[in-house]
Amino acid sequence: MSSLTGSRRTYVAPRGGLRRRVRRISIPIPAESGPALALGLAAAIMASAFVARGGSQLERTTWTEVGLMLGGAALAALALVLPRRAGTPERLRGVWALTAFALLAAFTTASLNWSLTPDDSWQESSRTLAYLATMVAGAALARLAPRRWSALLGGVLLGSLVIVGWALLTKVFPAALARDEPFARLRPPFDYWNSVGLAAALMILPLLWLAVRRSGHAAINALAWPALGLAIVCMLLSYSRGALLATGIALALWLAIVPLRLASVVVIGAVTAVTVPVVAWAFAQDGLTLDNPPLALRVDAGLELGALLLLLIVALLVAGLAVGFLSAHHPPGERMRARASRVLVGALVVVPAVAILMLANAPGGIDGQVSKAWKQATDPTANTPSNTPSRLTATSSVRSRYWREALDVHARNPWLGGGAGSYGTLRLRYRKNDIAVRHAHGYVVQTLADLGWAGLALSLLATFAWLWAAARTLGLRRRDRGLPWDAERVAMAAAAGVVIVFGVHSAVDWTWFVPGNIVPALLCAGWVAARGPLRERLSPLPAEPERVRNAGPLAAGALVAAVGVVAAYSAIQPVRAVHAENASYQRLAEGQLPQAISIARVAHERDPLALDPLFDIAALEQQRGNNTAARSELEAAVHLEPANPEPWRRLGEFRRKALHDPKSALEAYQAAYFLDPHSVQSVEDLVVVSREAAK
Repeated sequence: MSSLTGSRRTYVAPRGGLRRRVRRISIPIPAESGPALALGLAAAIMASAFVARGGSQLERTTWTEVGLMLGGAALAALALVLPRRAGTPERLRGVWALTAFALLAAFTTASLNWSLTPDDSWQESSRTLAYLATMVAGAALARLAPRRWSALLGGVLLGSLVIVGWALLTKVFPAALARDEPFARLRPPFDYWNSVGLAAALMILPLLWLAVRRSGHAAINALAWPALGLAIVCMLLSYSRGALLATGIALALWLAIVPLRLASVVVIGAVTAVTVPVVAWAFAQDGLTLDNPPLALRVDAGLELGALLLLLIVALLVAGLAVGFLSAHHPPGERMRARASRVLVGALVVVPAVAILMLANAPGGIDGQVSKAWKQATDPTANTPSNTPSRLTATSSVRSRYWREALDVHARNPWLGGGAGSYGTLRLRYRKNDIAVRHAHGYVVQTLADLGWAGLALSLLATFAWLWAAARTLGLRRRDRGLPWDAERVAMAAAAGVVIVFGVHSAVDWTWFVPGNIVPALLCAGWVAARGPLRERLSPLPAEPERVRNAGPLAAGALVAAVGVVAAYSAIQPVRAVHAENASYQRLAEGQLPQAISIARVAHERDPLALDPLFDIAALEQQRGNNTAARSELEAAVHLEPANPEPWRRLGEFRRKALHDPKSALEAYQAAYFLDPHSVQSVEDLVVVSREAAK
């Protein structure tokens, strides 16, 4: 369907249908490779992963978000200010998808006005704005370098490969890289196994694109084979069922849409055949599959795993080179392709038929097996699967508990929710154990708890707006039938697949809180949305860039840059408040109590929505003997987050110990117990103060 001739690509565009006569459109384009852009994108992805890790550490995550905000604003400003490049449509593309995401970010920020945990909402608004900036960056790059689409996928592949490689190296060299790691499941660099599995899953379709593409250097294409093997090994060693589910859905869509099915099946089948024995061996090693094994056992198993991975790399590289050579010199004919397609369709029919037959012969039949699986997946009291390879085939999960709690929180304020990020605190009222959990392990249920029906509606609007833009870019509309699958169209399908994988996985996990997972997905989402309709890309465009001299783009670029700076400055305030708190502790350790109080008040000014500065000021004022001021600060904390049991607990402790008023303290402890009835601390406090009040 397409061929390369020097620096020109020839597209075959049908005119009125496949059976009619076609015309050829030749478009001069620059070189496809963009090493600098690919390296820059890979660096951004790696920095997001290794700096922010799992997204749970405030300072690490904040600095990552600040970098994303400033980088996205800078790229957006450049896209608005610089002259339009040749091959770029005059109209801005992807505007509706970006606008819908911006509305969601604005609503998240607006939830500060009714949030029951405003400090968490502040941090969530910063996170959402950083993600919006990341998607804007992807759209801006599509505007600035529309023909560098291979650099986009190259950056995603390189950044993800480093993450996956590092995770596997911690298994190969545990004594040097992960001496204190207690779990068998792969966790570094995110400190969360499902994020590691997702990082590997995000590579699958870009690697498949690299392996089956008909352009580019053959040796580079062959490297996709061993990289795909490493990604599969990493995904399986993380025991991430969500990653497997997302990968399966994305592969099914790829095979259904992209007309490179035969080559794709050959790659998937060959790589799987070589990889499965390595994974099976790893699953049989205690040093790789048991929690807290002796270090010597981990070292021995790791060295053996490293040797097997080297053999896997060599074997798959040779296979990739051989298949590439044979397909280039002896391409399969139409008859062979048709026969292979029939075999593939038959296999796709046989597999579900065999699965249904096995279910029918299992105890309870199909109905019984499906009912059992559904009960295990949705029952909050179901046993949690162990951290062993058997987890990959288990259907039970602890997520149903968190989802039930999220729905209970949602019922309190179904339309607006409790405020962005409030789930972790509000769930304490409904939890049935004392496990500390910050996320509901599912985007839909957490959005219902935090932002209500309004937030979920905006999320769906953003999703459908992007899907519509992606359908236009990939040529999936009825009017686009028959348009050629050129190299860029296949690459855009792979980029869209990255977004699909992330979206499916985030529906059953909390990986959207992990910057290293969401950054590659949002970069691809922005690029795909902004690239423009397929038919438009295949049409001749002006060869020379249009010089824009009016002040409109300059003003728009300056506004976008200013918004990015303001958002970054706002995001960094909680970190500055923590630094002030640490300085206050240092002054207190040096015996400078007045200075410690003054610096603690600076921390409160920097982050007026945080509870910790108020607690610090109250403790320092109490130490100075000013109980009136201490009580005022604690009451302000209660007023700030009345649904949080901690300020009530602190107020009760102050009334009982400092004011010697157990009856007044009992009221505060009762409120803390009501908000967190399964906390051991709540029960103990209530028992102690009840005895004192009864005297």
